[in-house]
Amino acid sequence: MATILYMVVPCYNEELVIDETSRRLKAKYDALISAGKISRKSRVVYVNDGSKDKTWDKIQEKYQEDEMFSGINLSCNRGHQNALLAGLMTVKEFADCVISMDADLQDDIDTIDAMLDKFIDEECDVVYGVRDNRDTDTFFKRNTAGLFYKIMRGLGSQSIPNHADFRLMSQRAIYGLAEFPEENLFLRGLVPLVGYKSTVVYYKRGERFAGESKYPLKKMVSFAIDGITSTSATPMRIIFWVGLITFIFAIIGVLYIIIRHFSAGADADGWASLIIAIIGIGGANLLAIGIVGEYIGKIFIEVKRRPRYIIEDFINE
Repeated sequence: MATILYMVVPCYNEELVIDETSRRLKAKYDALISAGKISRKSRVVYVNDGSKDKTWDKIQEKYQEDEMFSGINLSCNRGHQNALLAGLMTVKEFADCVISMDADLQDDIDTIDAMLDKFIDEECDVVYGVRDNRDTDTFFKRNTAGLFYKIMRGLGSQSIPNHADFRLMSQRAIYGLAEFPEENLFLRGLVPLVGYKSTVVYYKRGERFAGESKYPLKKMVSFAIDGITSTSATPMRIIFWVGLITFIFAIIGVLYIIIRHFSAGADADGWASLIIAIIGIGGANLLAIGIVGEYIGKIFIEVKRRPRYIIEDFINE
């Protein structure tokens, strides 16, 4: 029996790319159906994340033109990760496997073949699409991305380096993901925690087809902070050890001053170094409070148990 494949494509202000994305996905689906790899019940599901342009109108238009296309309209903007989760949770009962990708066509659609091969032939429940290089990135973005993944791995996160949200998940893997109830979503860190057999396929990431990037520097920094604090408590442990080491050095300094005073009769001097020490410790304290505050803020959000998304409309044959 041919595999029922659903594609989940989060969209925020993507009216300029919907037509081209649909055209390419339609061609790929037709080829896969002709080859007997996927069923005619397979669908492409666009998730409109509260777009301010005509994205939802475009999605409805594609639905009217071809039953292969479907759409989910969220009641308001909830962010990329929540939109992606909404799509996965909505279609999980219909599909044997689901591939998530962005609408901007930077993810290589031809990689879908390799993902399906891993799922069908090797029975992998999760197949990660991993960039084979970052040649198209700026020097700044390339190096900061590398640093981010090194920090994540150092903090104990199981996230896959150079992997965004282009992945295939089997139905049981998605049901496993549904067991994670947290509202602070970082799917790149959560999906590896589901377990099951997984592998990677490499692809060359292309340029954005049209429109502007939805991840400017400020949003990228915020996303990185969310990723670190959502998957690891190590930063708070680092605060403890830094505090302990600072305290030990302070005790050593006090003992040195006392011994120096009674052995040499010298008074403590060095006001400049004292001021520097006070400013340094004060800055470290503020940084520590900020880190702890980030975790407390996440706890505050979690205990409210607000819905991660609300679906206004789901159009599907």
